[in-house]
Amino acid sequence: MFRFHLKENNTTVKTELLAGFTTFMTMVYIVVVNPIILSSAGVPFDQVFLATIIATVIGTLWMALMANYPIAIAPGMGLNAYFAFSVVGTNTNITYEVAFAAVFVAGVIFTILSLTSFRKKLIEAIPDNLKHGITAGIGLFIAFIGMRMTGIIVAHPDNLVALGDLHSSSVILAFTGLAVTLILMALNVNGALFIGMIFTGAVAYFTGQLEFDGVMAVPSLPEGIIISNPIAAFGDVIQYGLFAVVFSFLLVTIFDTTGTMIGVAQQAGLMKGKSMPRARQALLADSIAATAGAMVGTSPTSAYIESSSGVAAGGRTGLTTVTVAGLFIVAAFFGPLVGAVSGVSAITAPALIIVGSLMMGSISHIKWGEIDEAFPAFLIILSMPLTSSIATGIALGFISYPILKIVKGKWREVHFLVYLFAILFAYQLVFLPH
Repeated sequence: MFRFHLKENNTTVKTELLAGFTTFMTMVYIVVVNPIILSSAGVPFDQVFLATIIATVIGTLWMALMANYPIAIAPGMGLNAYFAFSVVGTNTNITYEVAFAAVFVAGVIFTILSLTSFRKKLIEAIPDNLKHGITAGIGLFIAFIGMRMTGIIVAHPDNLVALGDLHSSSVILAFTGLAVTLILMALNVNGALFIGMIFTGAVAYFTGQLEFDGVMAVPSLPEGIIISNPIAAFGDVIQYGLFAVVFSFLLVTIFDTTGTMIGVAQQAGLMKGKSMPRARQALLADSIAATAGAMVGTSPTSAYIESSSGVAAGGRTGLTTVTVAGLFIVAAFFGPLVGAVSGVSAITAPALIIVGSLMMGSISHIKWGEIDEAFPAFLIILSMPLTSSIATGIALGFISYPILKIVKGKWREVHFLVYLFAILFAYQLVFLPH
């Protein structure tokens, strides 16, 4: 095990394997949730299921073998909802194939940025309060989706939304799963989200809401390779004017991935002062996985904060993430079981709601006492769920931030890139489809 430098990191093979299993248990819910969300955009369930695993294995193995970090990569929550409900769902002329072209282009740009210092400059240029607002807004958005999927929240002709029928089997099942999962999380049980889904699935099965004909099958990609021509992918982005979509994918992924990597590395004691050793290799894991994932049919990937559970269990090296990748490969053969579970939204909705609440924690870092800092972040948080668009939320935040800074006489505090983004977003909202 010389490649992983176990002795230098004060760990053992047994500890790393256990840590990998712990991380896998806390994040395996994505193989159920991601196909459910993307299939609502018309992508075949089996396609997304295997694509999710392919992207996860590629990114996680790269992280393990090239960067030697216990940080897992998988399709990101929030970005999958943006793909399904904003990019495809609200644009009748944009198919999921065209949307995957935007993901592919974002992945290619992301890879190029990861090889340069521009990514670091971009992260430093964006105000912290906007970053916190983006994270919290996405959290609120996916929690709203979870409630809407199960009927906890329903459409209303006057108020747009209203409380659903609390006596319906779907709502009762969702609340049951939510209660059980929250109890497990309060008791610090590793894999609480996944265990909660298993419990909810068992209840659904015994109450007649869940039926399945099989458990295992050979995995397949019904649509094959969706993005096979890079030139055509760039052409689609230009033809359909998906520049804001590409930028939104880039922006969210950059902040989410970088922040998560640094946080987990700090927890594991792997940071060297303020720098992260082998940062370039680690960043490439995400960008390469995002590019490959788009080719086979999944939304952008991200570093998973659930990796912190494996670190808490003692994981310190890439052997932890090799274990995670191996377990995801095994999971690929349980497609029929996952497909059956996907038919009952109440099984997975609690995970969306809880992950959303965890992401909302970012609001505690916003400077609420300063209107020029607080209001743009608030606008992002408010507009994402109400417009069903992550891109629109980001745009409104980036436009309002420099305006308020200018009014307050603090225009010098704003990086020129923020001014540039504000102009581009304003043009996009006024003149381009969104």
